[in-house]
Amino acid sequence: MASYTTSLLNGERVVVLFFISRLLFSLPLSLLSHGLALSLLALASFFLEIRYESSDSLSLFPIRPGASSGIMLGAVTLPSVMLSRLIQLSRALPLGEVKLQELQYLTLQYWATSASCLSVLIFLSLVSRRVPFKRSDWCVRLSLCFSLLQAVACFVFFTATSENGLHIALKLSWVLCHGLAAVKLVQHFLSTFPSCASIGEVLLVTAGIVLYFGDTLLHTIAKLIGLLMSSELVTAEYGISRSEISIVIQGLVLGLLLFPISFKYILQIWEWYTNTASAEARRNNDIERSLIFFASLGLVMIVIVPSWMQFVHEFHMHPFYWVLSFVFSEPLKRLSLCIYWVCVICVSVFRFYNISKNSKIERILLRKYYHLMAVSMFVPALIFQPKLLDLAFGAALAVFLTLEITRVWRIWPLGQPIHQFMNAFTDHRDSDLLIVSHFSLLLGCALPIWMSSGYNDRPLAPFAGILSLGIGDTMASMVGYKYGVLRWSKTGKKTVEGTAAGITSVLAACSLLLPLIGSLYLSL
Repeated sequence: MASYTTSLLNGERVVVLFFISRLLFSLPLSLLSHGLALSLLALASFFLEIRYESSDSLSLFPIRPGASSGIMLGAVTLPSVMLSRLIQLSRALPLGEVKLQELQYLTLQYWATSASCLSVLIFLSLVSRRVPFKRSDWCVRLSLCFSLLQAVACFVFFTATSENGLHIALKLSWVLCHGLAAVKLVQHFLSTFPSCASIGEVLLVTAGIVLYFGDTLLHTIAKLIGLLMSSELVTAEYGISRSEISIVIQGLVLGLLLFPISFKYILQIWEWYTNTASAEARRNNDIERSLIFFASLGLVMIVIVPSWMQFVHEFHMHPFYWVLSFVFSEPLKRLSLCIYWVCVICVSVFRFYNISKNSKIERILLRKYYHLMAVSMFVPALIFQPKLLDLAFGAALAVFLTLEITRVWRIWPLGQPIHQFMNAFTDHRDSDLLIVSHFSLLLGCALPIWMSSGYNDRPLAPFAGILSLGIGDTMASMVGYKYGVLRWSKTGKKTVEGTAAGITSVLAACSLLLPLIGSLYLSL
């Protein structure tokens, strides 16, 4: 019995359940329904993960070799973060620090995110029933039961808080669209990029992308329809102030995410017109394909995306001109910081690239040096130039997306050299189809900073990603690799010594940062 319980509650599940319990303990009375929905979502994902990892259900989807399903972690992460933000804003509302519309809009986003995760769980539950495994069929039944209860909780909440039937219908339709889009995107990702990620990672990324696109679509609907659609679904958005930096980042990222879809159809039309078989014609097609790629990319990023920003968000100048004016508004501080970043990146990348080709050090350990590089780059900027760091994260993400699109499509003449260069930094968690390690590091550092924008009563919250990835994860890997003896499980590589080193290093970094941040606030 004890061994069976231990198999059900592995280290990852215990950490997730502890975090959710701590979050539920902090809930105010006004958010109890949200906490109930999160609990039901966690239970549904918990039993579904047991089903997938105790049978051959994982064979239905080719996931990254050696990875667990990660369904529970992927399903509850984003809703938990949204609920944490709701708790924070609910504390600020009586103080007048935030508007009621902002809290209402974030509530809608929370339910939309929960619907995305819930719909994927239902889809996975139905698919797993194709694999005969009677001993854990009860897990699927329990997962579906808790999923349906979570859907009922969502319906009851909107019914109780909406003014009339039209509001209920609009909100439920909006939430349902998020769920359907998430399921479709998960199917597309797993079929297009097999063996590139775990199911939980795909679920987490999918929920984030759908939420981001939903926010963009809501902005566009509000602008196009305006007064003709007088509902909370639209009017709540007008009470939220958006910074120019967040608008620029949103436009860049969404434009690059949508670009491969449009380029695919443009390329199909072009190849249909120039269907030739000779080798010389294929070489010419590669050049033509490259010209079409860069011309289409330029059109999207220079014309279409800025036009959307100017129309929807009433940007009064071209976004790229705004970026230049922002950087040169404080040339001494911001330009010097940019030069510092460029120097650190160039020295580190070329140094570690040569080491990776000639050294026998494990790739995963070698890549931890990049985490330390991120600390040296981001911590000073976050303390002294946080707005510039926000913009720099968006620019870096846009560059990474552009390079990855160029590598995946093998665009002449840059595609193959980029592929060879990136392969020098990959390990077993990456594949030839999709390289995601650099995205993980960047987004892990950037998302806590972006989500802490606006009202924030936790001074260390923006540093969460930098401290955990740059310091905690690095120290855990190095100490565990060199001195680790006691392993958390028989099959895993995580050691008790590494975990202790990671926790100790993060606590030490926090104890140094807090006085520094306090002294800076007092000097302002």
